[in-house]
Amino acid sequence: MAAAASSGSTGESTQAHSKWLDAHYDPVANLFTFSSCITLADLHGDGDCKLVVGDLGPTGYEMKLKVYQGMGLLSENALPDLPASVVAFLMDQHEPRVPAVAVASGPFIYVYKNLRPYFKFTLPPMEPNPMEKSVWDQAKEDKVDLLSMKEMLEEMRENSEIPLSVQSLRFLTLDPPEMESFVNQHKLQPIKRQTVITCMATLKKNMVDEDAVSCLVIGTESTEILILDPEAFTILAKMTVPSVPAFLDVTGQFDVEYRLTVACRNGCIYILRRESKRPKYSIELTAQAVGLVRVQKNIVAACSDDTLQSYTQKGKKLWVVNLPAAPITMALLDEKFQSFQAVLVALANMEVQVYREKNLVNVIQTQDVVSSICFGRYGREDNTLIMTTKGGGLIIKIMKRTATFNKGDAVVGAPMAQSIKLNVPKKTKLYVDQTLRERESAVAMHRVFQTDLSRIRLMAARAYVQALECSMAPISESLQEPIKMNAVVQGMGPKFKLILNLQNMSDIRAIAGLVISFLYDEKLYSVQHPFFKAPMLVPGLNYPLVTFVTCLSDQAISDIIKVFVLREGETEPLLTAHISMPVSEGLAGV
Repeated sequence: MAAAASSGSTGESTQAHSKWLDAHYDPVANLFTFSSCITLADLHGDGDCKLVVGDLGPTGYEMKLKVYQGMGLLSENALPDLPASVVAFLMDQHEPRVPAVAVASGPFIYVYKNLRPYFKFTLPPMEPNPMEKSVWDQAKEDKVDLLSMKEMLEEMRENSEIPLSVQSLRFLTLDPPEMESFVNQHKLQPIKRQTVITCMATLKKNMVDEDAVSCLVIGTESTEILILDPEAFTILAKMTVPSVPAFLDVTGQFDVEYRLTVACRNGCIYILRRESKRPKYSIELTAQAVGLVRVQKNIVAACSDDTLQSYTQKGKKLWVVNLPAAPITMALLDEKFQSFQAVLVALANMEVQVYREKNLVNVIQTQDVVSSICFGRYGREDNTLIMTTKGGGLIIKIMKRTATFNKGDAVVGAPMAQSIKLNVPKKTKLYVDQTLRERESAVAMHRVFQTDLSRIRLMAARAYVQALECSMAPISESLQEPIKMNAVVQGMGPKFKLILNLQNMSDIRAIAGLVISFLYDEKLYSVQHPFFKAPMLVPGLNYPLVTFVTCLSDQAISDIIKVFVLREGETEPLLTAHISMPVSEGLAGV
């Protein structure tokens, strides 16, 4: 019973000091999805945001578009194929301003409005391989045998730059007895080569407002990036990247200026700008990207070699952080009230780590490995973190309104001072002369430097040991009672007001049971309260403790008064201060 009570109190304490509130956890929600297939949107224009999920199903054959409101399922629609991405966007300026939901699946984009099917967009077909078309034309006229046809198609698959159609690829997988019936069934059909959608994002058309009309930006298996008009669904712009795009991040407006950041399957990130048919900048990652987000003007990517990497818009590497486990997915944490942006990284060790730049500021423990993650407004709460797990669970957490993320919460990597650029002056004649002198006397200068450095280190170590032995440091060395003290003397004499400012430096723990003691020359000074108890110290507050000191000598002399902060019942002080008293300018009898 005691152990159970202790465990319960520990859990309550962890919850009390967490930056998140546990709003909901459903381990059997049966949600199997990725971060690209989950979004938050105000589907009815009433200010109550819904959770829209493209569910792949437990077996990969029961695909559904699910909409959650609060803790329950609001609606669901069956999908004909596996979803690749789900986004919400405004198609027009008509009232009421209700966003539509676009689901990318295969070569199609299914658009839903008011939770009902509204429009279906199909990617334009691609030109088939002319040699492949010629082979099927010969098969139509029975001018080629099946084995020769298979050999020619296999040679095209290996050597041709244009991929084969699905019809030819299926033919190459068949056994010889099945080939004839397949050719007779399909030889009269035209050859079609259709690409599929791999990723999708939204781009504001001409305004940056949250309720502005947005275009759809899609990446295809044919290494193309297409920008679609939101009303007519015509192709406004087409760009090409060297490899198949896997992740998309978009910023700007289509009619003004925009920037596309594309992470591809070849382990590179390409940056495209308006009116550029080819990438303007290229970033070569150390491994395959598993996620991509933009934090202000910087690009952050999680890679399969357990690293988190950041780059500028022009491809310059800023920093690299080694992760404790393999990253699964990532998302952007954008807290608008405090203008705070960070990166959420879900790891294979059932953790979600929050990084502000390269500093780890928070760690969230989960019950299972997180497979998708999304942060934004859900319901009436602006800062909601929604996660789905590998086992199909749903986790909803709400950020506390008092939560702050500081780099001191957990420090990773080199100190921030190392990232400050130095203003290096230009080379002068004096600098050149000094360089020549250092070359000539390098050995002697190095020996003198090492000697002085060793002497300084020895002096610093001795002073540090002496401060620890006498408890003379401004902050106590005890981890249980981290106390800070400073003293202020007011008055001209012979009566002085002595103010001791005590402060508890702990984040969460109050300190009680402390006493204050004074050591002084009783022939020279008289202290009104030479020994008294300190109140309980609450973290973050300053406690001024006041006493009065009277100078008993009529001579112009002064001395030191020692102040000790002790724990009640112990003789070794936690903190010691030496106060140099000023010379009294008056007489005791006056």
